[in-house]
Amino acid sequence: MAESTTEGAGTGVDERALDEVVRFTSDLIRLDTTNRGGGDCRERPAAEYVAEALSEAGVEPVVLEKERGRTNVVARIRGTDPGAPALLVHGHLDVVPADPGEWSVHPFSGEVRDGVVWGRGAVDMKNTDAMVLSVVRAWARTGVRPPRDVVLAFTADEEDRAWTGAGFLAEKYPQLFEGCRYAIGESGAYTFHADGGLRLYPVAAGERGTAWLRLTARGRAGHGSKPNEANAVTRLAEALARIGRHRWPVRMSPVVRAALVEIAALYGIEADPEAPDFDVDALLAELGPASRLVGSTVRNSSNPTMLDAGYKVNVIPGTAVGHVDGRVVPGGEDEFRTAMDELTGPHVEWEYYQRGKPLQAPLGTELFARMREAVERFDPGGHVVPFCMSGGTDANQFSRLGIDCYGFAPLKLPEDIDYQALFHGVDERVPVEALHFGVRVLDHFLLSTA
Repeated sequence: MAESTTEGAGTGVDERALDEVVRFTSDLIRLDTTNRGGGDCRERPAAEYVAEALSEAGVEPVVLEKERGRTNVVARIRGTDPGAPALLVHGHLDVVPADPGEWSVHPFSGEVRDGVVWGRGAVDMKNTDAMVLSVVRAWARTGVRPPRDVVLAFTADEEDRAWTGAGFLAEKYPQLFEGCRYAIGESGAYTFHADGGLRLYPVAAGERGTAWLRLTARGRAGHGSKPNEANAVTRLAEALARIGRHRWPVRMSPVVRAALVEIAALYGIEADPEAPDFDVDALLAELGPASRLVGSTVRNSSNPTMLDAGYKVNVIPGTAVGHVDGRVVPGGEDEFRTAMDELTGPHVEWEYYQRGKPLQAPLGTELFARMREAVERFDPGGHVVPFCMSGGTDANQFSRLGIDCYGFAPLKLPEDIDYQALFHGVDERVPVEALHFGVRVLDHFLLSTA
């Protein structure tokens, strides 16, 4: 079969690819890969499905496990230019838990109803895994090769600590990612409907760092009926209340500044984040719904999330444990640690349960320009803007290999589908047309990247 590359739109995509992306999304959703944390997950069924789909297309998968059932799949598609830097395309196979009693359809049914695919993973992120598979298989059928090597990574454990997934791959198998300069992954290039019919497509060029904390309060155990000024539960509760109420100062990264400037310009507002009197909160108020793309990333955050103390109502325990979900903006790590030392107080110790550094990727690259062009080619009325993700992804692990990572998993969504609300939410779903859009955009972007 003749091999070719192209700058044209959707050259590698055929009708079968559009059918397959729907089937793959539905099939992967039906494979329950719920990650409950602490190692309670089994991605192997989804990994085997992915590996088989790649093998059928003549792509040789490498299947790797750190622990039994926690399975990763890596494959390399050779490009036409062996001297060009490779591109990593990564997606995770695990999903967060879902309670069937809260859903309109069973979360692991993969049901396709009225042009919509339902189920856990429909947007986070088995849909993207399916889009990548359908594009790669279409290339194999049509004899198309990308201009550079494309490395595929389907990972375990992204929804917890990446310990058996991307972290394991980056630490033990860095050679599989040799030559990768850039990467694309989840949470970017989806339609965000702002005021006045404005359609934004935020492409992630940064992430706040993960700072998950374990707090331990120590005190004097005793009878619940007796006064106790060294009550560990009280000490923990007071520390968590201080942390939850803390108002972090503004600290904007270059990516966040760029996002504010570009979004404001679309509203006809001239914004200068470098000005001494710049008021970011006032600008966010002017941006209306679009402020959701930026508001959570202009400062650090800390939210108490878990409590564990005591074993009987009339017994004061000697220790109490709590957890905090902290997120840190680029350049905010020292500030975060100093604040935690002060907010926890003298009777509560804190430590990192999981820690990931904040990320920033360059915006003035040809790669970012081509991401913008690919999206706007298939939605001429849309506007790609940079943004920083409020949470973390596997990009944090792959960045350790010197790879600049972006969030680029394109979907064109109608106004009644709120992508951000569906992430880890009830009735997660994705329109079939959104999947078709994503396939076409990914195909065009990957084939035009030079």
